[in-house]
Amino acid sequence: MKKRHLTLPLLMIVALVLSACGNGNFKADTNWEVQSFEYTNQHDEKVSLDSLKGKPWLGMFIFTNCTTVCPPMTMNMTDIQKAFQKKDLEDYKIVGFSVDPEVDNPKVLTKYLAEYPVPDDSKWDLLTGYTQDEISEFALKSFQTLVKDNPSDDQVIHGTSFFLVDQNGIVVKSYGGYQDVPFDTIAVDMETLIADGK
Repeated sequence: MKKRHLTLPLLMIVALVLSACGNGNFKADTNWEVQSFEYTNQHDEKVSLDSLKGKPWLGMFIFTNCTTVCPPMTMNMTDIQKAFQKKDLEDYKIVGFSVDPEVDNPKVLTKYLAEYPVPDDSKWDLLTGYTQDEISEFALKSFQTLVKDNPSDDQVIHGTSFFLVDQNGIVVKSYGGYQDVPFDTIAVDMETLIADGK
Protein backbone atom coordinates (compact mmCIF):
# COMPACT_ATOMS: atom_id res chain seq x y z
CA MET A 1 0.00 0.00 0.00
CA LYS A 2 2.82 2.39 0.82
CA LYS A 3 4.32 1.91 -2.63
CA ARG A 4 1.02 2.83 -4.25
CA HIS A 5 0.82 6.02 -2.18
CA LEU A 6 4.35 6.97 -3.23
CA THR A 7 3.88 6.30 -6.93
CA LEU A 8 0.75 8.44 -7.28
CA PRO A 9 2.46 11.72 -6.23
CA LEU A 10 5.48 10.74 -8.30
CA LEU A 11 3.31 10.21 -11.38
CA MET A 12 1.62 13.56 -10.78
CA ILE A 13 5.00 15.32 -10.60
CA VAL A 14 6.19 13.60 -13.80
CA ALA A 15 2.95 14.58 -15.56
CA LEU A 16 3.39 18.16 -14.41
CA VAL A 17 6.97 18.32 -15.69
CA LEU A 18 6.01 16.78 -19.02
CA SER A 19 3.10 19.15 -19.46
CA ALA A 20 5.50 22.07 -18.93
CA CYS A 21 7.45 20.85 -21.96
CA GLY A 22 4.43 20.48 -24.19
CA ASN A 23 2.43 22.86 -26.34
CA GLY A 24 0.37 25.79 -25.16
CA ASN A 25 2.59 27.11 -22.36
CA PHE A 26 3.32 30.56 -23.78
CA LYS A 27 1.23 33.36 -22.28
CA ALA A 28 0.89 36.40 -24.54
CA ASP A 29 0.65 39.93 -23.14
CA THR A 30 -0.39 41.56 -26.43
CA ASN A 31 -2.26 40.54 -29.56
CA TRP A 32 -1.18 42.99 -32.27
CA GLU A 33 -1.23 41.85 -35.87
CA VAL A 34 1.85 42.91 -37.85
CA GLN A 35 0.79 44.54 -41.12
CA SER A 36 1.92 42.89 -44.33
CA PHE A 37 5.28 44.22 -45.59
CA GLU A 38 8.12 43.51 -47.99
CA TYR A 39 11.32 45.44 -47.32
CA THR A 40 15.05 45.11 -48.12
CA ASN A 41 17.64 43.82 -45.67
CA GLN A 42 21.35 44.58 -45.25
CA HIS A 43 22.19 41.95 -47.89
CA ASP A 44 19.92 43.70 -50.42
CA GLU A 45 17.47 40.77 -50.17
CA LYS A 46 13.71 41.03 -49.90
CA VAL A 47 12.26 40.18 -46.49
CA SER A 48 8.50 40.03 -46.02
CA LEU A 49 6.06 39.17 -43.27
CA ASP A 50 5.27 35.99 -45.23
CA SER A 51 8.95 34.99 -45.43
CA LEU A 52 9.26 35.41 -41.64
CA LYS A 53 6.18 33.33 -40.86
CA GLY A 54 6.83 29.95 -39.31
CA LYS A 55 9.54 31.30 -36.99
CA PRO A 56 9.18 33.69 -34.06
CA TRP A 57 11.23 36.88 -34.20
CA LEU A 58 12.34 39.80 -32.09
CA GLY A 59 11.73 43.20 -33.63
CA MET A 60 13.15 46.64 -32.85
CA PHE A 61 13.29 50.14 -34.37
CA ILE A 62 16.75 51.68 -34.75
CA PHE A 63 18.88 53.79 -37.13
CA THR A 64 22.58 53.95 -37.81
CA ASN A 65 23.13 57.68 -37.13
CA CYS A 66 21.47 57.42 -33.73
CA THR A 67 23.59 59.06 -31.04
CA THR A 68 21.58 57.98 -27.99
CA VAL A 69 19.54 54.79 -27.54
CA CYS A 70 20.28 52.70 -30.64
CA PRO A 71 23.87 51.63 -29.88
CA PRO A 72 22.95 50.23 -26.45
CA MET A 73 19.78 48.67 -27.89
CA THR A 74 21.79 46.90 -30.58
CA MET A 75 24.35 45.75 -28.02
CA ASN A 76 21.54 44.48 -25.81
CA MET A 77 20.15 42.52 -28.74
CA THR A 78 23.54 40.85 -29.28
CA ASP A 79 23.49 39.84 -25.60
CA ILE A 80 19.99 38.42 -26.04
CA GLN A 81 21.27 36.36 -28.95
CA LYS A 82 24.04 35.02 -26.72
CA ALA A 83 21.34 33.95 -24.25
CA PHE A 84 19.54 32.21 -27.13
CA GLN A 85 22.74 30.39 -28.03
CA LYS A 86 23.17 29.17 -24.44
CA LYS A 87 19.74 27.57 -24.80
CA ASP A 88 20.66 26.13 -28.24
CA LEU A 89 17.80 28.03 -29.90
CA GLU A 90 17.90 28.04 -33.70
CA ASP A 91 14.42 28.71 -35.11
CA TYR A 92 14.19 32.48 -34.68
CA LYS A 93 15.05 35.78 -36.38
CA ILE A 94 16.04 39.26 -35.20
CA VAL A 95 14.50 42.07 -37.24
CA GLY A 96 15.55 45.70 -37.02
CA PHE A 97 13.46 48.30 -38.85
CA SER A 98 15.44 51.42 -39.76
CA VAL A 99 13.58 54.60 -38.86
CA ASP A 100 15.92 56.62 -41.11
CA PRO A 101 15.49 54.80 -44.45
CA GLU A 102 16.89 57.60 -46.62
CA VAL A 103 20.30 57.24 -44.95
CA ASP A 104 20.21 53.55 -44.05
CA ASN A 105 20.71 51.72 -47.32
CA PRO A 106 21.84 48.04 -47.27
CA LYS A 107 25.55 48.95 -47.38
CA VAL A 108 25.22 51.33 -44.42
CA LEU A 109 23.24 48.73 -42.45
CA THR A 110 25.88 46.06 -43.15
CA LYS A 111 28.63 48.36 -41.86
CA TYR A 112 26.57 49.21 -38.78
CA LEU A 113 25.98 45.57 -37.84
CA ALA A 114 29.66 44.75 -38.32
CA GLU A 115 30.49 47.18 -35.49
CA TYR A 116 28.83 44.90 -32.93
CA PRO A 117 29.89 41.50 -31.53
CA VAL A 118 26.95 39.71 -33.14
CA PRO A 119 27.17 35.96 -32.36
CA ASP A 120 25.34 34.89 -35.56
CA ASP A 121 24.51 37.58 -38.11
CA SER A 122 22.63 35.09 -40.33
CA LYS A 123 19.70 35.49 -37.90
CA TRP A 124 19.60 39.28 -38.34
CA ASP A 125 17.57 41.25 -40.89
CA LEU A 126 18.10 45.01 -40.71
CA LEU A 127 15.41 46.46 -42.97
CA THR A 128 15.03 49.52 -45.15
CA GLY A 129 13.47 50.38 -48.52
CA TYR A 130 10.45 52.49 -47.54
CA THR A 131 9.71 56.15 -46.81
CA GLN A 132 9.84 57.87 -43.43
CA ASP A 133 6.05 58.22 -43.48
CA GLU A 134 5.59 54.53 -44.29
CA ILE A 135 7.72 53.32 -41.38
CA SER A 136 6.00 55.75 -39.01
CA GLU A 137 2.59 54.41 -39.99
CA PHE A 138 3.80 50.79 -39.94
CA ALA A 139 5.32 51.17 -36.44
CA LEU A 140 2.14 52.66 -35.05
CA LYS A 141 -0.27 50.20 -36.64
CA SER A 142 1.75 47.03 -36.10
CA PHE A 143 3.68 47.70 -32.89
CA GLN A 144 1.80 50.62 -31.31
CA THR A 145 5.08 52.51 -31.08
CA LEU A 146 6.09 56.02 -32.13
CA VAL A 147 8.44 56.88 -34.98
CA LYS A 148 8.73 60.62 -35.65
CA ASP A 149 11.22 62.66 -37.62
CA ASN A 150 12.88 65.43 -35.64
CA PRO A 151 12.98 68.52 -37.90
CA SER A 152 15.57 70.28 -35.72
CA ASP A 153 18.37 67.75 -36.38
CA ASP A 154 19.23 64.45 -38.09
CA GLN A 155 17.86 62.33 -35.24
CA VAL A 156 14.59 60.38 -35.29
CA ILE A 157 12.34 60.01 -32.27
CA HIS A 158 11.34 56.39 -31.75
CA GLY A 159 10.40 53.83 -29.12
CA THR A 160 13.01 51.66 -27.42
CA SER A 161 11.05 48.45 -26.95
CA PHE A 162 11.87 44.98 -28.22
CA PHE A 163 8.87 43.11 -29.61
CA LEU A 164 8.35 39.36 -29.62
CA VAL A 165 6.41 38.26 -32.71
CA ASP A 166 5.06 34.74 -32.95
CA GLN A 167 5.12 32.30 -35.88
CA ASN A 168 1.90 33.80 -37.29
CA GLY A 169 3.03 37.43 -37.30
CA ILE A 170 1.33 38.48 -34.04
CA VAL A 171 3.14 40.71 -31.53
CA VAL A 172 2.72 38.74 -28.29
CA LYS A 173 5.03 40.64 -25.92
CA SER A 174 7.08 43.82 -25.62
CA TYR A 175 10.08 44.45 -23.39
CA GLY A 176 12.37 47.31 -22.49
CA GLY A 177 15.19 47.31 -25.05
CA TYR A 178 17.30 50.18 -23.76
CA GLN A 179 17.46 49.90 -19.97
CA ASP A 180 16.45 47.15 -17.53
CA VAL A 181 16.32 44.63 -20.35
CA PRO A 182 14.92 41.28 -19.09
CA PHE A 183 17.46 39.10 -20.92
CA ASP A 184 16.55 35.85 -19.18
CA THR A 185 12.81 36.41 -19.57
CA ILE A 186 13.19 37.09 -23.29
CA ALA A 187 15.26 33.92 -23.73
CA VAL A 188 12.70 31.80 -21.84
CA ASP A 189 9.81 33.37 -23.77
CA MET A 190 11.52 32.67 -27.09
CA GLU A 191 12.32 29.11 -26.03
CA THR A 192 8.69 28.52 -24.98
CA LEU A 193 7.32 30.04 -28.17
CA ILE A 194 9.58 27.85 -30.33
CA ALA A 195 8.61 24.74 -28.33
CA ASP A 196 4.90 25.56 -28.62
CA GLY A 197 5.24 25.89 -32.39
CA LYS A 198 6.64 22.38 -32.83
